[in-house]
Amino acid sequence: MPLDARIADVTARITERSKDARAAYLDRMRRAAEDGPRRAHLSCGNQAHAYAAMGGDKDALVGTRQPNLGIVTAYNDMLSAHQPYETYPARIKAAARRTGATAQVAGGVPAMCDGVTQGQVGMELSLFSRDVIALATGVALSHNTFDAAVYLGICDKIVPGLVIAAATFGYLPGVFIPAGPMPSGLPNDEKSKVRQQFAAGEVGRDKLMEAEMASYHGPGTCTFYGTANTNQMLMEFMGLHLPGASFVNPGTPLRDALTDAATERAAAITMLGNDYRPVCNILDERAFVNGIVGLMATGGSTNLVIHLVAMARAAGITLECSDFAEISAATPLMARVYPNGLADVNHFHAAGGLQYMIGELLDAGLLHPDTETVAGTGLALYAQEPKLKDGALTWEDGPKASENNRILRPATDPFQKTGGLAELSGNLGLGIMKVSAVAPEYHLIEAPAAVFHDQEAVKQAFRDGKLDRDVIVVVRFQGPKANGMPELHSLTPILSVVQGRGHKVALVTDGRMSGASGKVPAAIHVAPEALDGGLIAKLRDGDILRVDAANGRLDVLTEGVADRDPAAPDLSANSHGIGRELFEVFRQTAGPATKGAGIVV
Repeated sequence: MPLDARIADVTARITERSKDARAAYLDRMRRAAEDGPRRAHLSCGNQAHAYAAMGGDKDALVGTRQPNLGIVTAYNDMLSAHQPYETYPARIKAAARRTGATAQVAGGVPAMCDGVTQGQVGMELSLFSRDVIALATGVALSHNTFDAAVYLGICDKIVPGLVIAAATFGYLPGVFIPAGPMPSGLPNDEKSKVRQQFAAGEVGRDKLMEAEMASYHGPGTCTFYGTANTNQMLMEFMGLHLPGASFVNPGTPLRDALTDAATERAAAITMLGNDYRPVCNILDERAFVNGIVGLMATGGSTNLVIHLVAMARAAGITLECSDFAEISAATPLMARVYPNGLADVNHFHAAGGLQYMIGELLDAGLLHPDTETVAGTGLALYAQEPKLKDGALTWEDGPKASENNRILRPATDPFQKTGGLAELSGNLGLGIMKVSAVAPEYHLIEAPAAVFHDQEAVKQAFRDGKLDRDVIVVVRFQGPKANGMPELHSLTPILSVVQGRGHKVALVTDGRMSGASGKVPAAIHVAPEALDGGLIAKLRDGDILRVDAANGRLDVLTEGVADRDPAAPDLSANSHGIGRELFEVFRQTAGPATKGAGIVV
């Protein structure tokens, strides 16, 4: 199937827009690669320091013809998704030795759990942690002793931060190694129902805790389709995972075999071999377009609209919001995974998962088939699924039909003809909405505004009965410059209650929602943000707003708003407590959401 003309046109515009920056980036990568294997340029003293603790691997490290892999790990045992990584370095080192290579833990990077900080002050550091992760990875790889890197990271900001660094060190090959989702627990829709019951005062905290613990119950990613699992999808669509690696559960023989194979592959694609595959060649314009197609076809996390822009900038590529909107218009929504449906990622994987989806999208001409990947040339490799046969890992053709049409449908008969995200623009600025989970009757909301400067004030207004009406809740001064752009997911239960009472309700904010944004229409990432001259700073209670996902509009209908003075709240509390003092320079230098809200890119 030839490439769809709409996908080809968007790719061409991205390529032309990025021409100069991409050329300069690739020139830097070529010059870095010309230096050859990194260790050859270290002095004997440099090398002695690097190998002093490596025991029996010392002789191999001194040689220049055996690859040395740098392990960058986001392990901690507070994140369920990252707890399995505790044993990965030892496994990777053993697998490297079997293939004639060595491996060292180059460094660790921080890894926040947004589930722990959701609705808490610590969430104000969450988005900025992405750039800290990129910086920490840069420190890890700066020792210049590695021929390739393996990246151990899964969750919300971790994968984007690692990708930014992998692109910056793009002359090095890099393989991302996942750990997989936890087995299914309490269904996500039942958990959500209990949250709403608690918000409405119908059940106590004991029932809420019981439901939460039954849902988040073991090692692995959370099973809903939020940012963490969207990240895993992207790494396959963009060719940085091995095919079929994303959604294999932790602690299984297949999971271990895939980790071993990823290590072997990282060693095979260094400059020392015959199949040199640096990250800079994999992360091109086509790979990013494929990633956006995957985002739209799966109804993935809104957070990736910010992260993909920043990731692309690190590779010399300029993405704009219009690219996401145009790709969404061309891409069918093929999956229903919570919060877009009742299934979790384990059910999605069992129904055919990414291998079925990639095969379908390739057949429909909606993906670039000729991309470079860590597995080889051509995305068709990612329509294959891994199997263990007699203890040996092999790849076979993936499923040709969905095992459950309520979860996964063919591109020719999708859940809806367009993707999971909509771009909104108007006199209030530019924003986005995750529409895949929002019923069509809620795609247009026109109602009076209720304006707040923090999410706690919204919760108090709900408790006081002030939101029991048609209302568009505006939460401003939540952008990167104001307070680090925290997610406002803790508002979802109370807004769902208001909606469930038969009222028209929407959210408008210059902040973020969770990657698991739900059934309430939410115009998010509104730019310019309130602290950066956005009209959202001039809204008042009672102003009539229109949030129109069907026509892509975000407007205030009340006249004279632009002539008002902007609100000037006291934001001094945003600059201290829970480490916020350390991030003052980040708030001062953060870019707008439309450019990835970046510090380092």
